[in-house]
Amino acid sequence: MSRSTKQVAKIVMTTVTASMLLGGCSLLPREEQALKPPLVKPAQENYRTVKVEKGTIVKQVTGSGSLESVATDVAQFTAQGGRIDSIPVHSGDKVKKGDVLVQLVMDGLDLQVKEQELALEKAKYAYRQARSSGSDAEALKIASLEMDIEQIKYDRLSKQLNSRQLRAGIDGVVIFVEDLKQGDLVESYQTLVIVADPTKLRVALRVENSNDIKDVDVGMAVELTVKNQTFNGKVVQTPSSSPQTLNKDLADKYSKTLFIDAAKLPDTAEIGSSVDVKIITQKKDSVLKIPRSGLRSYLGRNFVRLLDDHKRIREVDVEQGVVTPTEIEVVKGLQEGQDVILQ
Repeated sequence: MSRSTKQVAKIVMTTVTASMLLGGCSLLPREEQALKPPLVKPAQENYRTVKVEKGTIVKQVTGSGSLESVATDVAQFTAQGGRIDSIPVHSGDKVKKGDVLVQLVMDGLDLQVKEQELALEKAKYAYRQARSSGSDAEALKIASLEMDIEQIKYDRLSKQLNSRQLRAGIDGVVIFVEDLKQGDLVESYQTLVIVADPTKLRVALRVENSNDIKDVDVGMAVELTVKNQTFNGKVVQTPSSSPQTLNKDLADKYSKTLFIDAAKLPDTAEIGSSVDVKIITQKKDSVLKIPRSGLRSYLGRNFVRLLDDHKRIREVDVEQGVVTPTEIEVVKGLQEGQDVILQ
């Protein structure tokens, strides 16, 4: 090969090599370009709204009460306690005034009373004999004093005997008996038996929070429902009108209870029967009102959020009136027909 031919070949090889080095990347597959994300139109937020309407708003107290007796007799030993001998009555028993409800152990006191009764009769007999026999004044005075002494002894023993018994103070039905057995020790002022008069009944509505009945006043009308029958009633006692008492249990009951007299009750009504109670405390007609879920409060400010025809939102301060568990009267700030956004 001539020298010129070799030079041409060398130039060609150099050119090819340079071309391969410069375009080497073109021999590899090209990476695909990432697709641009599709354009998504943002969804418009949907609001739950309600129109401001005009109508009647009613605030009421409702609940389930029970029938209880107006007249009850609580059997307690007030002087001192003792050990139980017997309780001859049970819940549901009918008793008469004077019937024995609880008997403590006598420890021979009943026999002492009988012996003293005998001594008293002997003293009375001796006095009568002295008078009928024409005894002198001194002998008659001695017989009289002996009779008086025996009478005092008998009265004191009888009082001790009676203090070991509890008797019914009224005619009625036994509604409570403490679970005790013979020999159990009882203390003074421990409630052992309760007797109630079933002919004089009233409704007691007890609540957990006294604020729930703070708007109820004595004399308010009440709608009572007993076994699907509706009757009229009247509030006769509220926590604010309840009598003063040193009994803590009774004071707690009075602080959370309404007492209602019924004009009439069905013949089947009895102590403990359930009664549905409804008391209207406030009622207004032709007022602007919204659901409670439409009112918003923050740092003492009451306001609502309104949605206009152009889907724009604005906040408006409002003044509220009557408030019920479900509705609110709006005294100032809104007009009928406006759209209020609910929470």
